[in-house]
Amino acid sequence: MKHTEKELQSLKEEVREMWQLVLSQLEKCKQSYLTDDLEIAREVASREKRVNTFELKIESDCENYIALYTPVAVDLRLVLSMIKICSTLERIGDFAEGIARHVIADDCTPLLQLIKDDLQVETMFDTVIAMLSDSYAALESENTKLSGRILQKDEEVDTLYREAIRKLAEYVEKNPSHAPCVLETLLVLRKVERIGDHCSNIVEEIVFYIDAKILKHRKSKE
Repeated sequence: MKHTEKELQSLKEEVREMWQLVLSQLEKCKQSYLTDDLEIAREVASREKRVNTFELKIESDCENYIALYTPVAVDLRLVLSMIKICSTLERIGDFAEGIARHVIADDCTPLLQLIKDDLQVETMFDTVIAMLSDSYAALESENTKLSGRILQKDEEVDTLYREAIRKLAEYVEKNPSHAPCVLETLLVLRKVERIGDHCSNIVEEIVFYIDAKILKHRKSKE
């Protein structure tokens, strides 16, 4: 194996490790939010520094690779995609930590237990977790056929989010004293919805790397 190929494999392995960490963070923040588990929420918050460290290390290694080897074509697309993907993974990690901190600081558990099934909170979490997991599989297999299914899931998350806004508006109209907790719940759901958007961004980078196609801004063009 050429030295440059070894360096690329090392970059890919770093991204894999970061991806698995962020996926774990997302699964744990879901668990902590749905069960009001403070211990798990604190674990998510404390591990956020590891996610940040991964991002800085991968970005530095990618920049060094470009400077040393001046890659072209597919190798250059891979390195550029790795930079953007690790930055996006870090953002997803931020949202996971933010949700965990809602659990740590929040007094709205009774409200959540009353309406979480109606809001389909667990379904939203499960969908974005599946998006992140499927994106990882797409990169590992270098198979962009999964991209359409993943992007479709983002639309499902958007639909659930809009429906949740409507239900929360109805709820707060009937229970105005619960407005602060309704807003807290909405902030959490907004974070989940944004995670879905970021998973879509990752898929776009994978398609760019593998197929040399640009999907960004496709919705606005449509």
